[in-house]
Amino acid sequence: MNIKVLGPGCARCQQLEKTTKEVVKELGIDAEVEKVKDINKIMAYPILTTPGLVINEQLVCSGRVPSKAEIIQLVTDALTKEGSPER
Repeated sequence: MNIKVLGPGCARCQQLEKTTKEVVKELGIDAEVEKVKDINKIMAYPILTTPGLVINEQLVCSGRVPSKAEIIQLVTDALTKEGSPER
């Protein structure tokens, strides 16, 4: 699983990165959390405001810091999709 936190490095972006790393550790999953600060790379996603959260190349949240519970749900939903066969 690949998770990206999109943002220039503001306090909200840092909080999202920290909480996301906590969730990955707590769930014990094999996931890489990458911080993307390059504006050109950020703009490759359909994002208007940062921070943004991308899981497996899908933008799942932007413009706010989701709660820890919401991040857990987003990650577990992505894990479920990973495990299901493609149609």
